[in-house]
Formats: sequence, structure tokens, C-alpha cells
Amino acid sequence: MQGLYQAAGWILVTLGALSVVSGVVAFFPVFSYKLWFTGWSVWIACPIWNGALAITAGVLLLLAHKDWTQRYLWEASFTFVILNLMGCPLHFAVALESALLGPYCFYKLSGVAGTSYLGYAVAFPFLYAKFPSVCVDPPHYEEFHLTLQAFDLCLSFAMLGASLTVFLKLCARLVWNGHIHVSFEAGVASSHPVLNSKMESLVSFGI
Repeated sequence: MQGLYQAAGWILVTLGALSVVSGVVAFFPVFSYKLWFTGWSVWIACPIWNGALAITAGVLLLLAHKDWTQRYLWEASFTFVILNLMGCPLHFAVALESALLGPYCFYKLSGVAGTSYLGYAVAFPFLYAKFPSVCVDPPHYEEFHLTLQAFDLCLSFAMLGASLTVFLKLCARLVWNGHIHVSFEAGVASSHPVLNSKMESLVSFGI
């Protein structure tokens, strides 16, 4: 049990950092400085704030694991795990929608040129295999965009799994013990307060 929360904390911190990096990289199409092809759209912002939630939840779990006597750390961890759990499905949905919509670039297709999302220029959803080189500027943006969104899909799914595991464990403690405070050094008396109280009542009656 002790290693579970520590491992989950490091996993959430690592996945959250990768998600933030993914959102920041999206500002630089094909690692270029052509920022006019990007904007503060939801598919860029979502990995950043959801990654920030995962990092916060992971750091709080690690702090709670290190200083387990502080109940507020477990409560704060539980809160941010719930927030991250709510953000992961949205993160997944935004990445999937963005992958189907295609990148925002300067395109040329059948004599028609313009700057827009390829999903608006080509029949939705944008077919990467059928139109592999529509983006003229920046070049190879289709591959970059698809790789980035596939990475976000995997990250959101992994963060969902890690957050769900911690959420279920803490919920089980809340139902069983009436609180989510996890003690790693206390004995049986702190692990099963309800059972111990019943045993004490039986002893007091001389049974």
C-alpha cells in the first residue's frame, strides 16, 4: 500500500509534465517559429492545464506519503485526483477531435489554396493517408499534428488510469474508515477502528 501511493504520485508527475510539454510544443508547428499557424485554442490549452492538474495531484501524493501525519495533504490529494479524473476524458475527447479535424496550415488542394484547418478544406474527417501532403506551409505538418494528438490520446488514457486507481483506493478508505488519512506506521488499531471499538465494547462487558 505504501508503494502504491508513491508510485502513483511519480506516475502522475511524469505524465503531467509530458502533457504540459505536449501543449507547449503545439505552439511551434514542426518545431518552427511560425506562430501564425497556432493560437490559444482548446486543443493546445487542454494538455497544459490537465497536465498541471496531474502534476499537482502527484506532488501532493508524494508529500502526503512523505509526511503522512498531515491529513490536509491527503484531502488536497484526493481533491486534485478528482479534478484530474474529470479532466482526462475531456483531454481525450479534445485530442481525438483535433486529430480528425487536422492541422491548421496553408494548404493547396486541386488548385485551391488557403489557410485553415484541413478538416474544413477536405471532407471531414481529414484523411491523413489519402491527403499526405496538403500542408504547404509549414511542411510535414500533417505527420507532426497526428503524432502529437496520438501522444495526447495515450497520455490522457494513462493519466486516467493512474488517477482512477488512487481515487478508488482513497474512496475505499473513506467508506471503511470514515476518512482518507493513510497511516503507514500505525498498527492494527488505526487500520480498523470500527473493529477495535467493537472489541473494546465486548471486553468492557466481560465477554
